Amino acid sequence: MSSKASAAKWRPKFTLGITRSLTTRSFIAAFCVALAATSGAFAEACSTDRVSVKGPFGQITFRVEIADDAQERATGLMNRKSLPTLSGMLFVYERPQPLAFWMRNTLIPLDIIFVEPTGRIAKIHPNAVPLDETPIPGGDGLSHVLEIGGGLAARFGISEGDILRHSSFNQNEALWPCG
Repeated sequence: MSSKASAAKWRPKFTLGITRSLTTRSFIAAFCVALAATSGAFAEACSTDRVSVKGPFGQITFRVEIADDAQERATGLMNRKSLPTLSGMLFVYERPQPLAFWMRNTLIPLDIIFVEPTGRIAKIHPNAVPLDETPIPGGDGLSHVLEIGGGLAARFGISEGDILRHSSFNQNEALWPCG
């Protein structure tokens, strides 16, 4: 058999193999793009037990308990001997208002982060002193307060002007809405 005849004999199989290979690669590439887009959508979705903070430092997420009624807000993190590092409590108010907190019966130092209805951090009170009953004013027009372990805001680079994302914010007003 001549070399031309031999080449003609295997060419269809070889071409078919390349086509299958390209089709498989194209499928895998399309699958990866779709997966990345889907993963991004899930990453952008809000969860009621997590709050994310974004700023020049990057992004960090805390697992939170929600205090959204008078009794839960009055109790807060009182009488707790510890708080896991990436945990906290998110206090949610129905309408913007002046807010001030204190540390009555709170046994651990906390960073108290006062937040506007858009999710923008208005004020951070670092390392609130345990058991101190001195009011800690956050300012006017606030709708949320995030309490995390004392010193964590500075440790992670969280500062005033950074933004929070959580499902409790009005998503039409939020600077960083849920996905």
